[in-house]
Amino acid sequence: MLLGEYEHTIDDKNRLTLPARFREALAGGVVISRGIDSCLDVYTREGWESTVAARLADLDPFSGEARQMRRHVYASGVEAELDKQGRVTLPAGLMRRASLGRDVVVLGVDDHLEVWDRAAWETERDDVEGRVKVVAERLATRER
Repeated sequence: MLLGEYEHTIDDKNRLTLPARFREALAGGVVISRGIDSCLDVYTREGWESTVAARLADLDPFSGEARQMRRHVYASGVEAELDKQGRVTLPAGLMRRASLGRDVVVLGVDDHLEVWDRAAWETERDDVEGRVKVVAERLATRER
């Protein structure tokens, strides 16, 4: 399980040093893709297959929305390896799409990481914290 919030900086070669506590889990390589929110998602290869690819595989290929979702996810996906210092190179195109500056926040979100521009994360975090009671109540009252 990946947990926590870590402030980091992207260097001039677009390399992001991942938090040390995550490196062992990510040592087999990662898949980086554009997130649904304004961030990048980072999965282990196994996590990508069992979570993302598995969910997309069930979508009807004749559905326009399904095709759009597959394009969004797969076209932006990049396989990458961590170097000896635990860094991963972020593609410039993905950085632009996620509006990442040099200062970022890496979040552990259970089965994957999210990489946010630091200012964007502060805005998102404030929004979430302002709504969490309402969202929790709504989720608690859903039929199971």
